[in-house]
Amino acid sequence: MSAAKRRAVVLLSGGLDSATVLAMAVHEGYEAYALSFRYGQRHTVELEAASRVAANLGAVKHVVADIDLRVFGGSALTDDALAVPHHASADDLGSDIPITYVPARNTIFLSFALAWAETLDASDVFIGVSALDYSGYPDCRPEYIAAYEQMANLATKAGVEGRQRLRIHTPLIQLTKAETIRRGLELGVDYAWTHSCYDPVDGRACGTCDSCLLRSRGFAELDRTDPALAPPAG
Repeated sequence: MSAAKRRAVVLLSGGLDSATVLAMAVHEGYEAYALSFRYGQRHTVELEAASRVAANLGAVKHVVADIDLRVFGGSALTDDALAVPHHASADDLGSDIPITYVPARNTIFLSFALAWAETLDASDVFIGVSALDYSGYPDCRPEYIAAYEQMANLATKAGVEGRQRLRIHTPLIQLTKAETIRRGLELGVDYAWTHSCYDPVDGRACGTCDSCLLRSRGFAELDRTDPALAPPAG
C-alpha cells in the first residue's frame, strides 16, 4: 500500500446511497474495498447491482459476506410472514420505525467492516446512512455512529497496539436524497447500475415501497426520472 493512498472499507448494498458513498471514497483518493452481505434479504437482486457498482466505480476488491438473519426474523426484509408495506406517495410515509427495519443490521455490518479493516491495516470505514431523508431507522442516527466508532476503537488488537484509529465516515448523513443524487451524478455515478427496491417484481423495482418512494422523490426534486423506474428497453 502506497503512503499516498489509504485503504477504506465501504459498505455497499448496491443501492443509491452506498453507490454514491463508494464514488465519494474513491474520489477522495482511497483504495476502496467494497463489502456487501447476503443476509437472507428477499431483495437479493441488490447484490447483482453491488457487483456492477463495485466494478464500474473502481473498487479494488468486492467481497460478499454470507450471514443469515432469517433465523431471527422480525423484519419484512428477512421474514416471509411479514409483508413489505406499499404506499401511493412518499408523503404517506409515517414517522414510526417501519417493519422493513432489520434488527441490529448496521451494527452487524459495521462489525464485519471493522474486522476487514483491521486485516487490511485500514483505519477508515464508509457507510451510506442519512439522518434527514430516510425511513426512520435508529441505526442511521449520528449519535449511533459516534457511539459505534468509540466502541470500535476499544475492540481491536490494532487499536490497542496503536496501529489503528478507526473513523466511520458518513458523508451522506446530513444530505437529502436529492442532494445525494446530485453529488453522485457529479462523480459519474450511473444510477441505472443500482437497485434500492425492498420488494422487487421479476428483478425490477416495485415503485411503491418506502425505499422506491424516497428514491423517486429525490430524482423528481432534480427534475429527473429514476432510471430504476424507467420502462425496460426493447
